[in-house]
Amino acid sequence: MGTLLEQAETAQYVLTLDCPDSPGIVHQVSGALLEQGSDIIDLLQFSDRQHLRPVAGAPEPDGHFFMRLHFSAPAGELALAGLRAVLEPVAHRHGMRWALRPHGAKRRVLIMVSKFEHCLNDLLFRTRTGELPVEVVAVVSNHQDHRRLAEWHGIPFFHVPVTADTKPEAEARLLGLMAEFDVELVVLARYMQVLSDGLTRRLDGRAINIHHSFLPSFKGAKPYHQAYARGVKTVGATAHYVNSELDEGPIISQQVVEVDHSFGPEDLVAAGRDTECKALSNAVRWHCEGRVIVQGNRTIVLR
Repeated sequence: MGTLLEQAETAQYVLTLDCPDSPGIVHQVSGALLEQGSDIIDLLQFSDRQHLRPVAGAPEPDGHFFMRLHFSAPAGELALAGLRAVLEPVAHRHGMRWALRPHGAKRRVLIMVSKFEHCLNDLLFRTRTGELPVEVVAVVSNHQDHRRLAEWHGIPFFHVPVTADTKPEAEARLLGLMAEFDVELVVLARYMQVLSDGLTRRLDGRAINIHHSFLPSFKGAKPYHQAYARGVKTVGATAHYVNSELDEGPIISQQVVEVDHSFGPEDLVAAGRDTECKALSNAVRWHCEGRVIVQGNRTIVLR
């Protein structure tokens, strides 16, 4: 004969939170969940003290606390409301930012792309095979090149050309599509247009970009050819949240591979494509699994 939790219908959830560090946070959160018949499956936590600088004569600062908790609990809207009710006073007491989502829930994603298709193709493949917990609801591009690829996957494709004069209208169109498709995350899969400051503010924490690792050393056209001329020894990529600083948002994922003198420009390009695909897919997966918490200009990734 099983326990009451085993006999009842259960669901799984992910709770993510961060707050100023203090004793007893894990105990209070897990105790509140236990009141609702929850069972912890996985718990990841981190207390950040390294970046704090104590004032002379003042006590050591307590730091900042981060946690991701995967647990099972009785299923149903009433049970979910009960979970929120017992967590709310704990969150208020500690000044927490917190989010509670069903485990495995697929995020609604819109992908933006220009001419280079490798990241788009990789994301669509990983989505199709179930590797990414996402539903790609639309593909938007300033070119027509990848319409057939998107439509082969059964995903609506929208051509939104952009010029200096039409950028406001193009961005308004994007926001309209986001509202129409109830988009939770925008992924810039080598989308080669700079977003306006106003749009980046609207997308704060909801847009991920990818760029090669040669910035700021090799800017402009043909960065891999520039890198070849300088004899670089590593190739890599950085996936990050979008903000008003071009390619300088909080970093989520990075990939690096070693190269040597035998790599020609096209070999470097091929190596770079692989790192871009992997860094971007990792960033999308970790974001959608509730593993990424932004702290100022950086992220904490609980994985």
